[in-house]
Amino acid sequence: MALRNIREFGDPVLNKVCLEVKEMTARNKELIDDMFETMYDANGVGLAAPQVGVLKRIVVIDTTGEDPLVLINPRITEQDGEQTGYEGCLSLPGKTGIVTRPNHVKCEALDRDMNPIEIEGEGLLARAICHELEHLDGHLYTEHLEGELLDTDSLTDDDEDDEDAEEE
Repeated sequence: MALRNIREFGDPVLNKVCLEVKEMTARNKELIDDMFETMYDANGVGLAAPQVGVLKRIVVIDTTGEDPLVLINPRITEQDGEQTGYEGCLSLPGKTGIVTRPNHVKCEALDRDMNPIEIEGEGLLARAICHELEHLDGHLYTEHLEGELLDTDSLTDDDEDDEDAEEE
């Protein structure tokens, strides 16, 4: 496993549509392992392949630190409810903004072994699924901002408490 460079806002790869994964190869397995290592190293909860410069429909998510998910060729099949809260992105380090997302989603994908799976998530997991899947189509959360993009350093303790309450 190896740490990969996270592409940052302004890098054209972040605005490209990713290609479907047709088969699990040794390179794809290595990519998945590297993505987890890179995400954990950056203290993230999700990472999409284009964020490390690879235009493949692969996402890794772990919102709890104990439940790593690999989603290959994912698509959201159901969504409902609403949650509004601060959102950040490893491709925009030190920035955050308020975004409204569904509070509940169902997602169909393939797992690391290319077996079909269905993931259901609420709260932070639903937010992470929506956020990461948008990366696969060349979109960033900044397209959904309600207000300004803020520096995370400018948040007060009260703001951070609001963020925790809205994402749980």
